[in-house]
Amino acid sequence: LEYSDCLPYKEENYNFDEGVAETAQLKRKMSYLGHINVEAIEQSKEVTKEYDQLNTEKEDLEKASSDMEIIIKDMTAEMLVTFNTEFEKIRVNFIKIFKELFGGGEADLQIIEDSDDPLEYGINILASPPGKKIMSNSQLSGGEQSLTAIAILFAILRLKPMPFCILDEIDSALDDANIGRYAKYLKRFSQETQFIVITHRKPTMEVADNLYGVTMEERGVSKIISVKLSEAESMTDENKEKKAK
Repeated sequence: LEYSDCLPYKEENYNFDEGVAETAQLKRKMSYLGHINVEAIEQSKEVTKEYDQLNTEKEDLEKASSDMEIIIKDMTAEMLVTFNTEFEKIRVNFIKIFKELFGGGEADLQIIEDSDDPLEYGINILASPPGKKIMSNSQLSGGEQSLTAIAILFAILRLKPMPFCILDEIDSALDDANIGRYAKYLKRFSQETQFIVITHRKPTMEVADNLYGVTMEERGVSKIISVKLSEAESMTDENKEKKAK
C-alpha cells in the first residue's frame, strides 16, 4: 500500500512500540501457516466430491445392513416355525418306530432350552426299552443306543423319504433279537427308499435283494462277486424239486 492509501487507517496517538510487538506476533502466526497452497480450492472441491460419494456409499451400506437384519429376522422366525412343526412330526414317528424296533417300551424327544437362540437349542433323547425305566440315551447299552439311533434315522426318513440311503455297519452293535427286528423294518422301509447297506450280519443280508462282496482268490487281486437272492432262491427251489423227483 502507498502512504496515501494508508492514511484512512491512521490512528491518532498510536503506540509505535506496541505496534512493533504486534507486528512481530502476527508475522510469527503467518509463518506457522506455512506456504500458501494455490491449489487448495480445487483440492477442496475434489475432497468434497470424494467425501460426498463415500457418504452416499455409507448410507447405502447402512440401508442394506438394515434390510438384511430384517430379512434374517423374518427367516429366523419362519425357520423356527418350520423346525417346531417338523420336529414334532419326527418325534411322533420316533415314538412309533422305537416301539416297533424294540417290541415295546417308551421313547420321546425333548427340546432343551440351553441357549438364547431357539435354533441352537439342544435335543434330549429319552428311551425306555421293555422292562427298563425311561432314561437318557447315554445311559443305555451300546446295542440299545444303536437301535435308538436307527429309530431316529427312520423317523427322519419317514418324514422326507430319500431316493437312496447308505448305511455303513449301523447294525454291528445289535444283538440277534434286535437285528432281526431291524432287518424286517429295513425291508419294509425299502419300498420307499433304496438302501445300500454295508454289513457283516447275516439277518441283514437275508433281507437284501442283491448281495455284493469282495473276495481275494489270489494274493493282492480283489474280485467283486454279486448274487441276486431272488434268483438264488428260485434256483434252490428248482434243485429241491429235481431231488424230490
